[in-house]
Amino acid sequence: MLWQQKSFVEQTGQGTLYIVPTPIGNLDDMTFRAVRTLREADVIAAEDTRQTKKLLSHFDIHTPLVSYHEHNKYASGRQIVEWLKEGKTVALVSDAGMPGISDPGYELVAAALGERCRVVPLPGANAAVTVLVASGLPTERFLFVGFLDRAKKEKRRQLLSLKTARETLIFYEAPHRLKETLAMMYDVFGERRIAIGRELTKRFEEFIRGDLSEAVAWAETTDMRGEFCIVVEGTRDGNEPGQEEAWWQPLSLDEHVDYYVREHGLSVKEAVKQAAGDRNMSKRDVYQQYHQRQEKKEFL
Repeated sequence: MLWQQKSFVEQTGQGTLYIVPTPIGNLDDMTFRAVRTLREADVIAAEDTRQTKKLLSHFDIHTPLVSYHEHNKYASGRQIVEWLKEGKTVALVSDAGMPGISDPGYELVAAALGERCRVVPLPGANAAVTVLVASGLPTERFLFVGFLDRAKKEKRRQLLSLKTARETLIFYEAPHRLKETLAMMYDVFGERRIAIGRELTKRFEEFIRGDLSEAVAWAETTDMRGEFCIVVEGTRDGNEPGQEEAWWQPLSLDEHVDYYVREHGLSVKEAVKQAAGDRNMSKRDVYQQYHQRQEKKEFL
């Protein structure tokens, strides 16, 4: 059912959930409105109460805190929604940046909206957009990916699915996985322009800009510290829209599957899944045809 929210029209009954971004490093990036919202809220739901207490202390805010994080989001979320239904105002914050973007928040927003409670977002700090606008790469269209899967095979599959994307790609990555991720990006994407940001808005803020191959070499000799945001150029393939995957068309189905096994180290099952996606076929049909031909080759 369509529901029209009037964010700033007085209403009785239901409370309001405010989504409040917090600085990603420099505390001066906190907005006046965010400070006021945190002061006036009945309660603040924080990803890490210890971290948020430092922020509240800096701005002399004494609003009660409750914990809302990845491991208690369902139990804590139910309590928060009950408070909203009672008419209370709740401010949601994460450790840094915009709640819900690679941080807890989505489930709470969905639950609050399910009870027709108002959800009001505040604009503010976000690492992905901050690095994007300083990257020197196209900004008119971009795709935020966030953190890739930690498992190597799944990470490679995710990157393969992004290989033909024309949009500028934005990733987050932890320091101990950055070297592996950059090497895999170069292996899957080939040479592309890249920008890497670290320690954003802090004293040791740094940007690395260049080609992917140069970034791979840089990572081999650098002591990785801090959280990283990676911006990668989209494909420069000159094909018309809808023809991005034309590279595989000269290949037979067997060659297509074998390509993923040989060049990307996928299992046959994973290679079949990837080839099926490329060809817009069912995995079952690709699997059956591939194995029938393999059995025929063995027989001959």
